[in-house]
Amino acid sequence: MELTWTAYFTLAALVVMVFALVRGIGRTDLVLLGTLGILLLAGIVTPEQAFEGFSNPAVIAIASLFVVAAAVERTGALGFLDGLLKPHSAKPTPALLRLMLPTALLSGVMNNTPIVAMLIPRIQAWSRSVGMPASKLLIPLSTAAIVGGWLTLIGTSTNVVVHGLLLSEGLPGFNFFDLTWVGIPAVVLVTIYYTIAGHRLLPDRGDPSLSTRVRDYQFELVVLEDAPFIRMTVEEAGLRTLGAAFLAHVRRGDTVKEVQPETTVLPGDVLSFVGDVQVHDRLVRRPGLRRKAPEVDAGGPELPLVEAVVAPNSRLVGRTLKEINFREEYGGVVLGIQRHGAAVEGGLGGVELAPGDLLLVEGRRSLVRRLLERATDFAMVSEHDHVRPMARRAPLSLAILIAMIVLVATGILPLATATFAAALGMVVTGCLRGQALAKAVDFQVILVIAAALGLGKAVEATGLAGTAAHGIVGVAGVVGPVLMLVILYVSANLLAELITNKASAVLMLPIALAVATELGVDWKAFAVVVTIASAASFLTPVGYQTNLMVMGAGGYRYTDYARAGLPVSLIVMVVTVTVCTVAWL
Repeated sequence: MELTWTAYFTLAALVVMVFALVRGIGRTDLVLLGTLGILLLAGIVTPEQAFEGFSNPAVIAIASLFVVAAAVERTGALGFLDGLLKPHSAKPTPALLRLMLPTALLSGVMNNTPIVAMLIPRIQAWSRSVGMPASKLLIPLSTAAIVGGWLTLIGTSTNVVVHGLLLSEGLPGFNFFDLTWVGIPAVVLVTIYYTIAGHRLLPDRGDPSLSTRVRDYQFELVVLEDAPFIRMTVEEAGLRTLGAAFLAHVRRGDTVKEVQPETTVLPGDVLSFVGDVQVHDRLVRRPGLRRKAPEVDAGGPELPLVEAVVAPNSRLVGRTLKEINFREEYGGVVLGIQRHGAAVEGGLGGVELAPGDLLLVEGRRSLVRRLLERATDFAMVSEHDHVRPMARRAPLSLAILIAMIVLVATGILPLATATFAAALGMVVTGCLRGQALAKAVDFQVILVIAAALGLGKAVEATGLAGTAAHGIVGVAGVVGPVLMLVILYVSANLLAELITNKASAVLMLPIALAVATELGVDWKAFAVVVTIASAASFLTPVGYQTNLMVMGAGGYRYTDYARAGLPVSLIVMVVTVTVCTVAWL
């Protein structure tokens, strides 16, 4: 096939695009949209072709999955993970097994970004409690989340993008469990690698959060007379470490006891925790515990939270909350106090406030206004950025998630229909609303996918895909289809590390399908190779979002990813090519 000027123009535009992405000249979505705009103005793609991506079922499905995942997280439906994943010793093998396998399974049915975001603070707390550096756990966490995404069709957005592209080409797309044939052995072998040897390639660094964490509050809970864990030790009661919080001390009458694993729990004990307010909300729902701070009203657990910093010249300095009569004076209840660089000693009501103390206050909507009216008392007043979980809707959100999975897995509804219905159900039932709903969808990701789909149309329409495939097939005649899978895998994987996962999948899939047609073999083997390779980013922190998320928390350097990730990349490539050869060639 003889190429026209449109093909050369498109190729030049794509080369400039890759250069801009590699050099970080602009945001990924803006670079892709700009490239698409140039091709549109040049008449290489029609408006229908350029903007077809915005109506592609894959884009609708991915946006809906963002909403579903946010609703599950918002309702606190995954609180069971604390007991399931928490390591009980500093030995890497059992700790990594407990962490990686459940994370991978969960990533098979949910977006992996909120899963990793939720687990990072918990892992930091667990690592401190058992004496294992978080740097030994966080890269494996990200890896498990990535590899687990291949357990089902909805595991990662890359799977969904390729599925949508296949449908637009008139192909049936993936079944719900097509990628599972790769996902299961990949999860097992990668987990074995990290438990046996991989953890030795990870750095042994201290937890950087110890010096930078500023959202740990001290809050108090009271043990009730009918608590099911009376006379148990704090270890047996599961109260010593709780992910993003830990039990600091126990106040019994006028005596403050330092917490040891063998410390017993008695009725009336006041338990002082240090950690995130999300743990406070979770503990309040546990039978046998109630908050020491009084309720503002019956709707207390879902009232907004406000942070207020005590000003240097405030009349609160040197006085306690009891002396101030804070609740009546300001119309709010102090749930926690955070003091930079020092521990808060004693019960909250008896703590003498100091300049710079950060108070976590619960109150009605008028609380911010009332605190601001006392401008000399507080240097800063703002709404707390944590969205408090709606626990009573947790079973409902899980039911909607499970129903969505069943409908897609059984083929009763198409992917886009089932995910959209699930997202709508989350909104209608109140599992997600307000600001949480507005922030649920990552529109930058949606723009990247939609623009990449338009660019894929240009690659196909100008004949670039067919020409590349024809040239590659000439090589395949020498090396054979199996080695051709390896060449496509490496190409897609390197492209994903250089630009983005979605763009790599969109640009490589037309070539892969054309190669399959030229060879006269099943297209599914080549589509699966491109899908897996485009998401298998283990060598750099920027290759996949979850890698970047754990970088600061684990104190990692760029070289840490390449050293530990190269064997993972090889394992996944061998598994993918082997499964595709056996199952579909």
